[in-house]
Amino acid sequence: MPEDELSRSSHSNPGKSLVNGIKTNPASNSPKGSFSVPVGPPVYVDLAYIPNHCSGKNTDPEFFRRVRASYYVVSGNDAANGEPSRAVLDALLEGKSQWGDNLQVTLIPTHDTEVTREWYQQTHEKQQELNIMVLASSSTVVMQDESFPACKIEF
Repeated sequence: MPEDELSRSSHSNPGKSLVNGIKTNPASNSPKGSFSVPVGPPVYVDLAYIPNHCSGKNTDPEFFRRVRASYYVVSGNDAANGEPSRAVLDALLEGKSQWGDNLQVTLIPTHDTEVTREWYQQTHEKQQELNIMVLASSSTVVMQDESFPACKIEF
């Protein structure tokens, strides 16, 4: 490649980069430093695992506005690191309140934590209003020296 073509190709798009295949402009990033999500319709899925052990770092009300699931799995059992995050659980309520329909949502926590219990008790009326059910497991899976709560989901 001639030098002038190489120079043009490497400088033709200053200040822009690709993040997950989407062009972004660092100067226009949101305050959180993440890239802006392109406008589009919501995505409907049966099951969604809330990213990063339900940490508030990657999940906000926009996630729940755009990713509409029948079931959300909430993991996280590390209060010192803010997992699960109360802010993420509240974001579910905020995001779902903007769906415009009252589809049932089931929240499946993988651990019984103080944060989850407090959130459940303090927002129970709002959960009922939004048709959100929190699934508590009465079943236990035992594997070698370890046991943990389990639930069964049928589609």
